Amino acid sequence: MNPMRTAVLDRPEAPSAPAVAITAVGLLLKYLEAEGSQCIFGLPGGPLMPLYEALFESGRIRPIIAKHEEGAAFMADGYARVSGRLGLCCTTAGPGATNALTAIACAHRDSVPVLIVTAQVATAAFGKAAAQESSPLGIDIVELYRAVTKCSLMLVAPGKMGDMTRFLLRRSLTGRPGPIHLNVPADMMKRPVADDVWRPEQYRPQPELFDRHSVREAAHLLLAARRPAILAGYGVHLARAYKELRTLAERLAIPVATTPKAKGVFPEDHPLSLGVFGLAGSPQADAILLSGETDLLLVVGSSLGEASTHAWDPRLAQGRSLLQIDVDPTEIGRNYPARVGLVGDAKRIIMEIGFQLEREVQRMDPGPDLAARLIAVQDVKRTHPRFIDAGSMDDVSLPLKPQRVVTEMRRALPDDAVLFVDIGNVMAWAIHYFEVRLPGSFFINMGFGSMGHGVAAAIGGKLAAPHRPVAALVGDGAFAMNGMEVHTAVENDIPVIWVVLNNGGFGMVHLGETRQFKGKFNTGLFRRPLDIVKMAEALGALAFKAERPGEVEKFIRMGLAADRPTVIDARIDANACPPAAVRIETLERFFNKA
Repeated sequence: MNPMRTAVLDRPEAPSAPAVAITAVGLLLKYLEAEGSQCIFGLPGGPLMPLYEALFESGRIRPIIAKHEEGAAFMADGYARVSGRLGLCCTTAGPGATNALTAIACAHRDSVPVLIVTAQVATAAFGKAAAQESSPLGIDIVELYRAVTKCSLMLVAPGKMGDMTRFLLRRSLTGRPGPIHLNVPADMMKRPVADDVWRPEQYRPQPELFDRHSVREAAHLLLAARRPAILAGYGVHLARAYKELRTLAERLAIPVATTPKAKGVFPEDHPLSLGVFGLAGSPQADAILLSGETDLLLVVGSSLGEASTHAWDPRLAQGRSLLQIDVDPTEIGRNYPARVGLVGDAKRIIMEIGFQLEREVQRMDPGPDLAARLIAVQDVKRTHPRFIDAGSMDDVSLPLKPQRVVTEMRRALPDDAVLFVDIGNVMAWAIHYFEVRLPGSFFINMGFGSMGHGVAAAIGGKLAAPHRPVAALVGDGAFAMNGMEVHTAVENDIPVIWVVLNNGGFGMVHLGETRQFKGKFNTGLFRRPLDIVKMAEALGALAFKAERPGEVEKFIRMGLAADRPTVIDARIDANACPPAAVRIETLERFFNKA
């Protein structure tokens, strides 16, 4: 008898249990269908084929065949970010599984719920040097994924598929979300199991708990503050707490800045918006959040890491009360001391603070001087610009300025368009110059910062929001990494628009090494710049080369009208320096430490 089969006993069936009528992977798909997942991204391979057979037989989850497993996992990540549902991806054994590891690490750092299903050779072949084996007796793929997921498991017996799937989904979708991994040996995929599916609310209830005492204390401090401010993090998006955040800010006339990753969770055209604080942020946000006038800072859903704090600027917490909301208690007080920590879902806690404020206000005489707060915010916004070098946004000189390209994108894309932004100089241009007017419209993988994410994730984002325009702003270096996924969009009729800032290399590396090493060497520029148009055309996309002012805007409108995958090769000035001086200074400080 196979010890792997008997290591964990199947749950005994009740007398009225349904007859055995489904395969193990078929049961897995039923659970994923109940979670509302509509697509699974991946690449087929021998040990994985029973899963694809089950997908074909069910017909309820659409398989999207990617060009690389990293791209597939990035697509699942993009789908989850936009939809709020579980993203799905799958790979075959061995290198298929390791290829997706970086993408799952990105999901882990940004708290994105993604399930990756990896195939495994048959258990009888464990330890025998089977092709692409990644079992506990070889390259242990389950162990590799433990560092980048909330949970990584191997199916140990077909009858345990229901128990293990519920366990994994509960881990992924309860509390702070995150990716999960299930490794399935080939000989277990098609084994018959009981058709026993539980509804999601039966195995992962969503408690709306909060600490009443902390809510009362936070409300009291907010009302007592003279010049409060809010720093909204990505947790606002994860909790979909946009309306609650706006209601709170408007109720007390509190100015709101966002972290770079949370850009747009508060509309940037709102009178109380300060734009982004941190990497490539707004002078208006700096003027208020670092001012000695601000006596209280409410932080919502941010770990206050390097990019969100100007590399841990001590002024962010000096001389003021810090209130911090986070679903993960280990994030509270991690980098700055919090006067009040509020543990729980941001949506629920902000709502409860609002209820408490109404009770408190009725007992206050007089209440906060909201008119004075509004005047103070407007005074700061008049004396400090939102944009650095705002004139460059309308610059008509050649080669194209990145600021001009981003401005033309804003003009061409409707307010409800979803924009994915990749890593590199491109993120600084987008964070600083692209105004986001509707929450849930801007996505960037700031946690792990993997290039190529935006190229592929936009495809998943479009499938999650089929009725909204979806675009990606990427550099030519990032496009070189995952640009083949344009073919995936073409094959599946997924109309994404990619705007490629083509500066002939890795622009951030080029500018950084020029500053740090004074031209001693150059690794950042390509000897032969990429011809993005030819690459895109070869993949079957509509393609344009933008070299003059106005062309990016025109070509985006043409791509929207064509409703097909479109790539725009925007030839930009390679020496344009992005608004990221603090990041450069941080790197120099790191390098110069003993």
